[in-house]
Amino acid sequence: MKKTAAFTFCFITATFVLLTVGAEVDVCASCHANATCEDKTDGSGGKVCNCMYGFVGNGRTHCQDKDECQLGRICGDHTMCHNTYGSYYCTCLQGYRPSNNMAVFIPNDGTYCHDVDECVVQGVCGEGGVCENSEGDFSCTCQTGYRVQSGSEPFQPHRDSAYCEMVDCGPPPSVPHTVQLSPSLTRFGSVVRFGCADGFVWRGGGNTSICTADGHWNGPSMHCEEIKCGVPPSFPHAVMLWNGLSKVGTEVRHKCNDGFYNIGKEDVSVCSSRGTWSLPHFLCREVDCGAPPPLPHTVLSWNGSSSLGSVALYECEAGYGSVSAESQSVCGSSSRWSPVHLHCEEIRCGPPPSPPLTQLSWNGSSVPGSVALYSCPQGLRLEGHKNYSTCTTKGMWETVSITCRAYCGPTPLVPHSEVLWENSTVVVHRCAKGYYSRTGSDKSVCGMTGRWQVATLRCREVRFAVRGLTVYNERCLRWKSEAETEEYREQYRVTFIGQRDFDHLFTDRRRKLFSSAALQPVLCLNLRPATNYTITVTAESTGDTSTVTANTSLPAPPTPVVRYSEVDIHLPVLRLHRATSTLDPICVYQVIVLPVEGVLVFDCDSSLVARQSCSGEYMAAEMELRGLGTDVNFTLGDRQLYGELYNAPLETGRDYYVILRTVCQWRQARKQSCVIWAKAKGTSYGTTVSALLTFGTIGALGVMGTMGYCCSWFWKVARP
Repeated sequence: MKKTAAFTFCFITATFVLLTVGAEVDVCASCHANATCEDKTDGSGGKVCNCMYGFVGNGRTHCQDKDECQLGRICGDHTMCHNTYGSYYCTCLQGYRPSNNMAVFIPNDGTYCHDVDECVVQGVCGEGGVCENSEGDFSCTCQTGYRVQSGSEPFQPHRDSAYCEMVDCGPPPSVPHTVQLSPSLTRFGSVVRFGCADGFVWRGGGNTSICTADGHWNGPSMHCEEIKCGVPPSFPHAVMLWNGLSKVGTEVRHKCNDGFYNIGKEDVSVCSSRGTWSLPHFLCREVDCGAPPPLPHTVLSWNGSSSLGSVALYECEAGYGSVSAESQSVCGSSSRWSPVHLHCEEIRCGPPPSPPLTQLSWNGSSVPGSVALYSCPQGLRLEGHKNYSTCTTKGMWETVSITCRAYCGPTPLVPHSEVLWENSTVVVHRCAKGYYSRTGSDKSVCGMTGRWQVATLRCREVRFAVRGLTVYNERCLRWKSEAETEEYREQYRVTFIGQRDFDHLFTDRRRKLFSSAALQPVLCLNLRPATNYTITVTAESTGDTSTVTANTSLPAPPTPVVRYSEVDIHLPVLRLHRATSTLDPICVYQVIVLPVEGVLVFDCDSSLVARQSCSGEYMAAEMELRGLGTDVNFTLGDRQLYGELYNAPLETGRDYYVILRTVCQWRQARKQSCVIWAKAKGTSYGTTVSALLTFGTIGALGVMGTMGYCCSWFWKVARP
């Protein structure tokens, strides 16, 4: 790159004195690498070493780079100068562009930096923005209908977070008695048109509302007035059923007076949106039903009147009977007689009845007045006072009060049985209470000869008992019934009463009916845990009773719902959610704090309380469940007493595991469950932690540290 700018050069001319007369020195051989050898300008014909353009020096011993950027505004206005070894170049400042459109230049060709108009870029200010160019920069403002957000106007989108957002006026205003006719766009300039609701008419004012640039709706100013139709029209021989209103949609029902009926197709007038009542096709005419219609096999009773409410009565002719009870027709408001569903049929009694063991004498006629005679076969005795029946006008034979029977004497007895049902000829037996049927017929029949054919039923005694009542698996009962058969089911009554010595208000009293044909019945009950039960079983048929006691065991307590978290050691607040239980009076929560460093082994099933040890482990709190709510907040290290335990602050510089143990104890039984509640983190010593926590019959937490020592963990029973 050539340098053409004018500079002041320093020429150093060295005159060498010849040491030897007549010898000439070669000046060009002594020029510096960044210099050129040129003729002297004084016309002497000698040579001189001159530093090349961009370098300054004596031309022989040194020619160093010249920083042209120190010469002032060498590149021109709105530029930045960049020095190079032996030369330099120029660039334009941000917001300016070189006139030759090159990235770098040297102003030897007249190149200069002129302002860039950023506003020619479409959308440089974003939606709704108006660009204004300035020397070396630009700024933005929001056009009408837009508001600046996240800043103020003017703003520069490349440097500021401000932007323009269109004005939103929100839901259009509501106007009494109007409805919105056009879509409800809510941006600037949106127009919403309104109309009067049904039953109202526009009486004045504007019916449009416009979203303005300030974010508010202007208008509408319309006034809608309710439409009223006035008094409804009236019709001759009719009354109106009207509530007195006359607004649009109101209905008036017209009804003909008594003795008249509507021959039109409508009876309702409606108030229309035009403010007038509709005229229905309505006309009242006087009622006239004419003569009643005749019916087959009937006789008509009528006084000749055919006006509204007149009555005509129908009766069946002699020898005919009415199938239905309706026999009256009434002249109605439609000038028609009401229908009569009277149907007269010829009366026939059908075949006469045949009492058991009787003989019938009958000529086959079943019309009213026909007679049937009865008698008893030879060997049977007739009992009763009337031995004939007559066909009545109701189509039924008279009741016959005679009986033909053979007399067999008193009801026969079957051992260990009782009579279930009997009449004069048949007896049904069943086994008495405490006995069951094995074989034989259960009926005794009086024969034609006057002797009983006795039932062959054999009844054997049922011997159900409750022997050897025992309890197994804490909730199941087993006993011996001592029955001889499994064909007969016995019903047992089981009562059980449960109490708890730790909760005198608790009681579980229940009763259960149990049916079984087994020789050794088995019944499992749903008993409550940690409860003393007295159970009684009674056989219903014999009343035999046996009683046994049972103690249900203490179950493992449920683990509360906790969310494991890592917290700071300075008064961390731990939370849990639990479900209440009737076992809460014998259960506690224990908060156990375990230092992370060192080696530790923790057994969840042990009955433990911490004592002083080298690793600092301890039990921070013990809380009775019956005093806690469902949501529990616990602040670790709050220096409070929980039971007999002191909730000591955590030591800064150590990490701890916090274990929540649920312990329930009843009599000699003790059950517990554990869960890691949190890890409290202090200013750690940089220990490497490897942890394993398993809860079950035995749960262990092992932590290996890099401190170079180990501590044993010792625990003992503190209290129940």
